[in-house]
Amino acid sequence: MNKLENSHNLIKTFYPDPVKTNISPASGFRSRCEFGYRNGSYTMVSNGQKLYISKLDLAHPAISELMPKLSIKINDSYLLHKKLFQVNFRANNFNKIIVSLIYHKEVNVELLTESSRIAKDLNIEIVLRSKKKLLSTSNEILEELINSNNPFYLYQTDQTFFQPNRYMVPRMVNLVESFIKGPKDLLELYCGCGTFSIPLSRIFNKVFATENNRKSMMCLDMAISKNNISNIKYSRLSCDEVSEAMTGRLFNRLKGEKLVDYNFSHLLLDPPRSGLTDDVISLVNRFENVIYISCNPETYAKDVSKLTDYKISKIEFFDQFVNTNHLEIVSVLQKSK
Repeated sequence: MNKLENSHNLIKTFYPDPVKTNISPASGFRSRCEFGYRNGSYTMVSNGQKLYISKLDLAHPAISELMPKLSIKINDSYLLHKKLFQVNFRANNFNKIIVSLIYHKEVNVELLTESSRIAKDLNIEIVLRSKKKLLSTSNEILEELINSNNPFYLYQTDQTFFQPNRYMVPRMVNLVESFIKGPKDLLELYCGCGTFSIPLSRIFNKVFATENNRKSMMCLDMAISKNNISNIKYSRLSCDEVSEAMTGRLFNRLKGEKLVDYNFSHLLLDPPRSGLTDDVISLVNRFENVIYISCNPETYAKDVSKLTDYKISKIEFFDQFVNTNHLEIVSVLQKSK
């Protein structure tokens, strides 16, 4: 049974109709890649086997082209390759790249100087990381233009989550926008860098977004400024704290913002693979319309089974990673009348 059949079987109790699947191109789609580094080569695991590679066709072309050039530079420098165990890449639509070199040794100024020379030669930015320490040849911020129906800018660092498939992100945004009916105000949990917060601010009267990652909050703030948006407010609140804030409790992190003053018509959820906690399930039940984006069909089905007062009104699959078991879901749940 393939992943599409399996995913449909998981949700057919809640949505028996056929589900449209959006297919990604088979190569050049990954704008974020992570590799091990051993014996002078990049490593990855496929079907339980460790592979030694020099480039990756699945990666953004700029990343794939850079990989062998960077490997030569690393291997030519004892300082750079000693105790290097991981290399991460992030690229944007302007072909700008941030490379993260992660070490089993403390990064220092000497290593930064050597990295700066390599970064200049290859026209990239390099972030050096070791336990509790980070150095960078730049401000480690990557600007991205999302070419959806209404293009917008986002920002990311090597410490933030960012949707890795550069072809699918605009399509997912377009679909979510098309799903919105009767918008008033939006509450968003797990907002990340603002992938949905920014475009949906053009549809909703007000948006209140929450996220626990400080770097993501910084990137969201930059995106709000770059896109000239004035109707997004955000805070680092747990789900319990959001529930309390909705009943009137004030937190210093809200900076005077009162959630009781919002007229929320929709809740947007884009949780990690583990799905929704019981606290979030309780919070969901306060809303009539829930936009649920999931990267794990199994936890999605488990969560929907707990939301007994809701039905799936709209849903599509996104095959972001072809020839793997991963599948993304974009859906709307509506409370039964």
